[in-house]
Amino acid sequence: MELRHLVSFLAIAEELHFGRAAARLHLAQPSLSQHLQRLERSIGVELVSRNSHEVRLTPAGVVFREEASDIVSRVQRAGQTARAAAAGRAGTVRVGYNFPAGQRVLPDTLATLAERYPAIDVEMREMRTGPQLTALTQDRIDVAMVYGKPTATRLCHRHLLRVPLVAVVGSRHRWAGRDRMAFGELAGESCILFDRAQSTAMYDVIFSAAERSGIQLTVAEEVDDPGATAILASIRPLVGFASESRGQSTGAAPGGPGTAVVRLYDPVPTVDLYAVWTVGDRASLVEPFVDCLPTARIEDGR
Repeated sequence: MELRHLVSFLAIAEELHFGRAAARLHLAQPSLSQHLQRLERSIGVELVSRNSHEVRLTPAGVVFREEASDIVSRVQRAGQTARAAAAGRAGTVRVGYNFPAGQRVLPDTLATLAERYPAIDVEMREMRTGPQLTALTQDRIDVAMVYGKPTATRLCHRHLLRVPLVAVVGSRHRWAGRDRMAFGELAGESCILFDRAQSTAMYDVIFSAAERSGIQLTVAEEVDDPGATAILASIRPLVGFASESRGQSTGAAPGGPGTAVVRLYDPVPTVDLYAVWTVGDRASLVEPFVDCLPTARIEDGR
């Protein structure tokens, strides 16, 4: 049984027409017929039945088609893997990401990467922006998915998403039943925030929105873990902040039924998500991953 005979059989099975199958494979029709005959002799059954009116698969041909397709696909993947290894495009790319990237970017990217570059594996680590950039500069990750456009000239970047931010409150908070509120209504409210070094862009966007609203935020608690923000909001009359992506993923804010999401407007605070990487020794792994990233999208925060 030869691979070319399997390829010919699959073309016949898909086209159900010898002329079209031969043209598709750039073969003379007699050669295609010989391939099928040799394949049928090698396995001892008739796979294709034809007369002057039609071409159809026999019951054996229907079953054989699925197995043959799997064999040909495996051989093709093996060739891709070998070529990738020869080009240095085999190994593991280390990727840092935050919640919106994990929800909106990584699934499609990983699916495309697996199809185009099957020899490349991905090691993923969820972190806030600050820790990601530190890990990137210390060569502990290869690609970061972070809030804010990087300023260092040695860093390459690609814009991925524009993500609205929302307020996170406890289910018993007076705002829990509201769909949205003006940012200025946060005046006098006790808020939960995080250290600016954890996510500089998100931090600055929040305070910029407060300034545009003519208010000052009252930061009553400072925690760096998003889960801890939700826990505090669920048990105390505090207001936290999260990406709208996080709220949409569960139908509620992070932390489950004890919290609720309230959209913000006037202004809608939004933060840009970027993929960031360096050009270095691991470019043969980073470049394919970047090549599989989606084009930029804007999430509607209205």
